[in-house]
Amino acid sequence: MFLLWNIASVVEKTIFEKIISREIPANIVFENDIAVIIRDINPQAPVHVLIIPKRRIDRIEAAQDGDVELLGKLLIMARDFAKSHNLTGFRLVINNGKQAGETAPHLHIHLLSDRLMGWPPG
Repeated sequence: MFLLWNIASVVEKTIFEKIISREIPANIVFENDIAVIIRDINPQAPVHVLIIPKRRIDRIEAAQDGDVELLGKLLIMARDFAKSHNLTGFRLVINNGKQAGETAPHLHIHLLSDRLMGWPPG
């Protein structure tokens, strides 16, 4: 038991966990018991929000089969945000790993809209 506590005590909170616990400020536009939606501090589109689950999953490759319901709810939250803001075209992005642009080890979905999105992305 001591070993488990000791390992857990060295895991630092991510920036998103600090936002969720209100240790650092953020522009929160929606919150429920599952997730928060915040405005990105470095927006890449006129509308750029992050949908962040309150339960930390480091990245999509770390998701477990038991996370299916949570991941589905995050996508529905993205849909609902887009509908409530009359966004008819939008892009959802999940980065996995530093090479893909991941900057925080806490899975989140970027929702971008209100500009033409090129293809291929990246």
